[in-house]
Amino acid sequence: MTTSTQIMEPYVPKILVVDDEKRIRESCHTVLTNEGYTVSCAESGRSGLETINREYFDIILLDLMMPEMSGLDVLPEIKANHPDTVVIVITGYSTVEHSIEAMKAGAFDFIPKPFSPKKLKVVVSKAIEHMRALKDIAEEKSRMRGLINRLSAGVVATDVHKKVILANPAFRKMMQYHAKEFIGKPIESLTGNAKLLNLINEALDPGREASPELADEIILDDDHVDQQEIVLNVRCGPIRDRVGSTLGTMTVLHDITVLKQMDQMKSDFVSLVSHEIRSPMNSVLMQLKVILDGLAGDISEKQKEILQRASLKIHSLVDMATELLDLSKIESGLMVLEKESIQFNELLAEQVAFHRESAKAKSITIDFFPTPGLPPVLANRQNMEEVLSNLITNAINYTPQGGAIHLGLSIENAYLCIAVKDSGLGIPPEDLERVFSRFYRVKNEKTRYITGTGLGLPIVKSIVEAHHGTIEVQSNPDKGSEFKVFIPQINT
Repeated sequence: MTTSTQIMEPYVPKILVVDDEKRIRESCHTVLTNEGYTVSCAESGRSGLETINREYFDIILLDLMMPEMSGLDVLPEIKANHPDTVVIVITGYSTVEHSIEAMKAGAFDFIPKPFSPKKLKVVVSKAIEHMRALKDIAEEKSRMRGLINRLSAGVVATDVHKKVILANPAFRKMMQYHAKEFIGKPIESLTGNAKLLNLINEALDPGREASPELADEIILDDDHVDQQEIVLNVRCGPIRDRVGSTLGTMTVLHDITVLKQMDQMKSDFVSLVSHEIRSPMNSVLMQLKVILDGLAGDISEKQKEILQRASLKIHSLVDMATELLDLSKIESGLMVLEKESIQFNELLAEQVAFHRESAKAKSITIDFFPTPGLPPVLANRQNMEEVLSNLITNAINYTPQGGAIHLGLSIENAYLCIAVKDSGLGIPPEDLERVFSRFYRVKNEKTRYITGTGLGLPIVKSIVEAHHGTIEVQSNPDKGSEFKVFIPQINT
């Protein structure tokens, strides 16, 4: 049994020699044919153009000085109709002026008469390398374009003048842009979304600090689906060259409508359940208080102890329901509405005074020294009180008897920094990334008797992020923890 495999032959470049001198044509034909190239010849500029119109050539050797139609007349027509063809000009007048003129018209290189076979082979070899490099680039661009066009995410790229250089079908569909022509058009002609245009403007801003990308969410109205809003996650960044100059922008858009709807359904469910269970639990607490106060008759010490434990458990459930409701409001944006100018020296002093008794019960000292000249910050007072209260309460809960808590305020890179540092139990490294997750609590022998819902830090993080800030934590087991909250000084 025999098998045969088909081996693809390597591509042989096709070369055309256009020269009115027979000796030059024949010499070039002989040298280049011996190198393995396919070579054709034309004795004038006009016959050369006719030959080019009949078949494609990779390289054209073109004499500049020919009767009737010179090489300088032929060259623009070649580049206009066959831009990928590499042109090498031949001239018997090797002046700088002629060479520059030919290069400006699109010639790759020139070779002066008389030339040796070696010189001819070197110039043609360079042209072939250039041709193959251009072909590789074209194939890579084609593959990249095919890949981008198949993405479900919308992709649009602009130049430095905000003109579109790429817009895949997904982007055009998102923007409901149905015209066939879009390359070279201003980005405003494809979308009128103010947020998206602002992101592109900001990415192009030469005065903006270097940053990988800008991110935001935009909302589009879909006229075809009962006016349903489409929510897009947008990431936009500048395209820069090797020296850091901005060449344009690249923007990627992901449709997160379904994720937003699911998140809203989850929040609505949590809010509903929390609201519905809080009322009956408050009612149970009131009835337990009636019994514990002896208004329903005498009870034994044992019964009182059992009812007090039950009351504490129900109190914990009520607190959890309240915190879940708060978290739902924060995440929906309902709690960060009214902002005012806040002096954090005063706000933190109030919180320290409020929590001092709780700390004193565990012989814990709380140190806070106001920062002179601290400017006010625009924020929601109730939210900030909740942030400080949660952080100080956590510090007290997780600091053993006789420990210390230090609070401080400072300005770092246009952010107000609120630091809460304790000498408590600390957080193991494997738990640091999870302390801001809902219901997560560090569990070990030292923390098993500390009560809590596991919602305090998630609430703090949601409030801080709603104010466009960040929160960081540093901790070592048995050496304490330090939480730092960063709130922008200019917060709108």
